[in-house]
Amino acid sequence: MSAIEAKLRELGITLPTPVAPIANYVPYRRSGNLLIVAGQICLGLDGKLADRHKGKLGANVSPEAGQEAARLCAINLFAQAKAALGDLDRISGCLRLGGFIAATPDFTALPGVMNGASDLMVAVLGDAGKHARTTVGVPVLPLDCSVEVDAIFEIA
Repeated sequence: MSAIEAKLRELGITLPTPVAPIANYVPYRRSGNLLIVAGQICLGLDGKLADRHKGKLGANVSPEAGQEAARLCAINLFAQAKAALGDLDRISGCLRLGGFIAATPDFTALPGVMNGASDLMVAVLGDAGKHARTTVGVPVLPLDCSVEVDAIFEIA
């Protein structure tokens, strides 16, 4: 077992089976020493979207549920990275996360929601998990999910 997978297990995380794309794109692309992972939504280990993660922050989704959703997105990013690389220890760092949060126009606590994904990257990768980040509020996301996150990883 890789060190990264051991850390995930220590945190009580089991990687789900990566979800196939629902449109005309690929789940990841490699270019040189970069792995670009397409936006992952907040599906659980069972591949389903929990009711508490459907809808909009500032309306029917609490900030706490939004953070959980962002964390699930990060778990799904690791699942796609494992599918792409075979061994998560090939990840030498997380360079960037892009977060999209379905929110009402007056919901401004987007950074705190996105911390659900950012905090997990740092918990799993340590200093190599510290990344640049974009967090954007949007009116709607696929399947009415509340959060979607994409990533760029540096790989060895």
